[in-house]
Amino acid sequence: MAETLRQQQFELAAHLRDPVAHAPPPGLEDRRLSVYRELFFNNIEGLLSGNFPVIRKTLGEQRWRPLVREFYARHRSRTPLFAEIGREFIRFLQERAEHGADDPAWLAEMAHYEWVELGLQIADDEFPAHDADGDLLAGIPVLSPIAWALAYVWPVQHIGPDYQPETPPEAPTLVLVRRDAQYDIRFAEISPLVYRLIEILRAGERSGRQALEQLAGEAGATDLPAFVEQGHAMLVRMREEGTILGTCP
Repeated sequence: MAETLRQQQFELAAHLRDPVAHAPPPGLEDRRLSVYRELFFNNIEGLLSGNFPVIRKTLGEQRWRPLVREFYARHRSRTPLFAEIGREFIRFLQERAEHGADDPAWLAEMAHYEWVELGLQIADDEFPAHDADGDLLAGIPVLSPIAWALAYVWPVQHIGPDYQPETPPEAPTLVLVRRDAQYDIRFAEISPLVYRLIEILRAGERSGRQALEQLAGEAGATDLPAFVEQGHAMLVRMREEGTILGTCP
């Protein structure tokens, strides 16, 4: 009896996910099943529409709903948490791209860019130990875990119904996204130098001065004192805005 019930549950779940490919368990009225089919799908579609409003509007309903239905029918999520469904949708789009799906080339990156706001809202805000007033040149700067430097091939901040590029620009799109004390999410485009500086600091192995000297060498700067002075000013601004918490204690 228990095994029969289990089999019926699997058959029902498969039918609700993909009613075209999977018949329902025998003896269930289709009129009642249709209520569940619509309810389950609409819940997922509504959740993803809230997470990815620009993608939905850009693709249009004729492309958006079949994409969501494919996700609902085929993708096997690694987590049952509703807050993580957006991340699972990104993984689904990345896997589609790897298998040559006929999606816009920018779709997976655009999804990640739209998800970042939710990702930062729910990110762990347990800060590492740091000296908030530490010397940013002599000490090792500590980056905030809720400030993310992101690099995209596509100009994701501009993509929408009126702009859907077919080829990526020569330069990547570099963005710093952070959550402030009021839980507002701040987006800012950054230069390649700032992005690289954050990469160096993220390792947590170099003092601010050492990081700037390494950056100067990579950039081919000829006036090292001036470069370090300007870099120090940048480190101070990053601390004031919350991207840098301080230095290692």
